[in-house]
Parts: sequence; structure tokens; C-alpha cells
Amino acid sequence: MSSLKRPFAVLAVLASVSLLAGCGDDESSSAVDSGSSDSSSSPSASSEREGTGVACDYPEDSAGAAKEVEPPPTEADVSGDVPITIATSIGDLQATLDAAAAPCTVNSFVSLAEQAYFDSTTCHRITSSPGFGVLQCGDPTGTGTGGPGYTIPDELEETKSYPAGTLAMANTGQPDTGGSQFFICYTDTQLPPSYTVFGTLDEASNGLVADAAAAGTADGSEDGAPKTPVEIKSVTLD
Repeated sequence: MSSLKRPFAVLAVLASVSLLAGCGDDESSSAVDSGSSDSSSSPSASSEREGTGVACDYPEDSAGAAKEVEPPPTEADVSGDVPITIATSIGDLQATLDAAAAPCTVNSFVSLAEQAYFDSTTCHRITSSPGFGVLQCGDPTGTGTGGPGYTIPDELEETKSYPAGTLAMANTGQPDTGGSQFFICYTDTQLPPSYTVFGTLDEASNGLVADAAAAGTADGSEDGAPKTPVEIKSVTLD
């Protein structure tokens, strides 16, 4: 599976074109969605919330789950702006999820967070091409191939920009293949409108990601594992 949740796989092809155009890679490896299995889940708080009336479909992913969790509720139970804290090895990242724009994506992200799916996971990819600066996270295997065992429908806008601080879902390059992998655009990033944007980091938090990105990749390339490790310790609703 790919990496910008699988967004990079297809982006990889587009990336060279984008770079020539001064736009930057389309995520070349991908944003990712599913992989191996691990059984560590915790009870979800979703059962304590009322549904919002938004129906969500989460088809099973044939690739299986990288870490066993319960699927999200089929009726979204979060709405509006949802503030969260992503506690990481480079500091706490403050973000706001946009359940109005991407209700089913945010519903899934919150469900995974409440089941500790992201806890003790490594952000496996960072890029630094001109116009393409992202940190990709959300795969418990740390390989860019893992996901939660289900997929998420796209929730796209017709015209989409990815300014610094954007939180978006990775995919395989095919429609409706989001899962658990997501990426943070730490610089203004050029990509096709194929990735569901579901939130934003505040300026200070984005600065922490940009500082880590400044160290580059472990192998010195423009796309690879971060030289400065970024581990997600927990994701909590504020």
C-alpha cells in the first residue's frame, strides 16, 4: 500500500512532473493504509457521544489491520471544530480537526485516537522537495504500508490547496482508499485535489515539524525516514 496514505504512490509518478513545474512531488511513495496486525486497543469513548446524523461507510480493507481496532461508528459522532493534541517526541502538536468539512474522516481519526491506535507509532516519511514538504504518519508498522483494516471515503473539495499546517489523508492513488495514514504539510505544498483535508496545525506546532524537517532524511535524500525521529506518543481530544 502506499504512503501519503497511499497518496505518494501515484504521486510519485506525478512528482517528477510537478517538480519540473515548480510544484513539488505529489507524494511519491504514498500515504498508506494498512499492514500488519497487533492487538492493542482500548475502549472507545465514541459510545458516550450522540450521533450527528451523518452516515459513514468504512469498507473492509483486504490488506488487513496493522493494529487491531474496532471500526468507527457508522454514524459520525463528532461535529464542528475538534481540538486535539498530538503528543510527540518533538513536542506537543496542537491541531483542530474539521468535522464539518470531512465528517467521516474526522470520525475515523477520533475513533482511532480513542483506541490508542496512534500511540507509540513512528512518522515514517519526510519530504523536502521544492513545493512538497510533508511529514507522513499513522502507520503502526512504521513502513508506510499499514492501516486500520478498513478504508475511508474521500471527502474532497473541487479546488484544494495544501498550505503549511494542513492535515490531510494519504491514499493509494485510487479513490476512497484512505485509512490511518495522514500527512502534515509543514510548508505550502503542491498536490492534486486528491487528498482529504481534515484539519490544521497551529503555527507554533507547524514550526516544530518544520524544525525537525530541517534536519532532512536519515539517508540524505529528499524523501525518506526523518533524520530527527518523530514518534507519536498519544493523540487526545482537548
